[in-house]
Amino acid sequence: MIRLFVAIALPIDVRTQLASLQTGLSNARWIDKDNMHLTMRFIGEVSEQDAREIDSVLGGLVEPAIKVELHGLGYFDRRGRVHSLWVRVKKSDALTHLQTKIERVLVNFGLEPEKRKYTPHVTLARIHDMPVERLAPWLSDQGDFSVPVFMAHQFLLVETFRGHGGATYTPVAEYDLFEAL
Repeated sequence: MIRLFVAIALPIDVRTQLASLQTGLSNARWIDKDNMHLTMRFIGEVSEQDAREIDSVLGGLVEPAIKVELHGLGYFDRRGRVHSLWVRVKKSDALTHLQTKIERVLVNFGLEPEKRKYTPHVTLARIHDMPVERLAPWLSDQGDFSVPVFMAHQFLLVETFRGHGGATYTPVAEYDLFEAL
């Protein structure tokens, strides 16, 4: 079995700017800048045969390149306790369209539909049991963070390897997005 997700890679200069935010929170487990990405769809564990077929169905998508804009910070929490810190990805029609198409081909392939509402973001840190109010000063200090808009010319099928130091991600397939005229 292999563990997969679909993502958009971030340019190195964007990842470097994101990494500059990774300071000032004691119980944050910062994401290595080489692992930063924009998840389009989590797949989970599948057989190697299913992975090959997923590669094939994703390869059949013909979609335009998209503009990606990162601006602002946010977090996911459970009952007032923060567990993930992230940079917001501005929703756009093009991004929503691509994510919807990816979801559709994966459901048609046989995967269960994603139950959670899609919230485009780039994870900066995993956080263990921090009250939301303790994160507020850090969010205020970092405030209006943004990076220049960039074009995504491809999306990836990525394999996850779990280890003691956290997960590492390895692209197993790349799918080009075409340039609109």
